Amino acid sequence: MHRQHVTTEDIARETLTLTGPAAHHLLHVLRLREGDEVGAFDGAGATRLYHVAARTPEALTLVAKQPLFRQGERPVRLTLFACVPKGERMDWMLEKAVELGADRIVPVLSARTVVRLEGRQAAAKRERWLRVAEAAARQCGAARVPEVLAPTPFAETAPLMRACTALIVAALTPEARPLAPVLEALDPARPGQEWGWWCGPEGDFTPEELRAILACGAVPVSLGPLILRVETAALYGLANLGCRREAAAHPNATPHPTP
Repeated sequence: MHRQHVTTEDIARETLTLTGPAAHHLLHVLRLREGDEVGAFDGAGATRLYHVAARTPEALTLVAKQPLFRQGERPVRLTLFACVPKGERMDWMLEKAVELGADRIVPVLSARTVVRLEGRQAAAKRERWLRVAEAAARQCGAARVPEVLAPTPFAETAPLMRACTALIVAALTPEARPLAPVLEALDPARPGQEWGWWCGPEGDFTPEELRAILACGAVPVSLGPLILRVETAALYGLANLGCRREAAAHPNATPHPTP
């Protein structure tokens, strides 16, 4: 089924008229016909099923088939702090972070980040990242589009870090702990939490940056004997934290027996 991102005001309506790029894509790329179903979501947790009631070469009229559904808030929000990688790897990382259930993505410009973004270039990049996140949410069936911040200098991340109830950083230092017991200590059943996951740039954090992260309460963890790219480390952490978060949704689940 095709899904369309609409505004919160529009999804509350029984009848929607789509024009512009959204209508063009549904009409001339997907070639929807009268009677076809379209799922709508507002990116803030509301979803609704519509069907195509009428079409013209420039517009689609959708009529609701089901009542509005609002997805409840998760007990735990996941925030990804990731230093911006070069080229298209940031787009790929964003797409996969959405699929893995990130609630907020903080693209960080650290001392050793190769990418430098300021002013209009930074604003344009954020607009692109928002489009990538929206498209990923549409494709994977997510009801929410994560918050994507503008490129953020490392020095401005401290308030965001302190807002996290748990903060974990992938580190290459000798004191880094195994990830599994750190995750096991997290309690996903307690509501109102925010778990933060930090990934450094090519060349890793400077010693001063790592000290600043640890001063905000972060636990340093090891990701094994190999050095991972930032996008790989980001997804490694989000996948593991997402599994731990799911434990709250399925508290009585039992593992499958080993064959």
